[in-house]
Amino acid sequence: MSKIDLEKLEDSQFDVLKEIGNIGAGNATTALATMLNIKVDMSVPNVALLPFDNISSFIGSEEQTVVGILLEIQGDIDGMMMFLFDMKSAHHLVNSLMMRDVHQDENGMADFSEMEMSALNEIGNIVSGSYLSALSGLTGMKMVSSVPALSIDMLGALLSVPAIEFGKYGDKLLMIQSEFGEDDFVTGYFLLIPELESYDKILTSLGM
Repeated sequence: MSKIDLEKLEDSQFDVLKEIGNIGAGNATTALATMLNIKVDMSVPNVALLPFDNISSFIGSEEQTVVGILLEIQGDIDGMMMFLFDMKSAHHLVNSLMMRDVHQDENGMADFSEMEMSALNEIGNIVSGSYLSALSGLTGMKMVSSVPALSIDMLGALLSVPAIEFGKYGDKLLMIQSEFGEDDFVTGYFLLIPELESYDKILTSLGM
């Protein structure tokens, strides 16, 4: 039975969760920028603990097509993590990795080729590995991720997977919005969805 109530978090507990979000997103963004050889000009991430039902409206709309990278976390904590990019940002990332004009396919509507999908998978591996490495280093806990699963679909459809799986533990997740690159050309959303007991472990490991 979890001791934490996400509906009644103390300010100090939420501050710790925000800091975890900031550090994880910062580490992942820096690794991605190094991989892509782009300037790291990252805004301060916007961190919020939101109900599943509010995520779509925060990002855009349920009908908006996005790129989603989903992985399961096991070890000392259990849960899921998801990274979401809008299509324009995803094309920018792929173009940077493939050393093309980042503004190619700027309308973000063109389909991805097989090679571009492979590039997105590699980006997913880098982002997830860096995020979990930062989280593990901060908490001192072991965290192992599944192979990231890449999907391109409507936002509502992508969010239904973690909502169904973890809805029984609570209806809130930690969302971190991060913008980086020159002129903030990439907007990404990191969704951290631990089981309630894992929230306990995370906060306890950090002295809460």
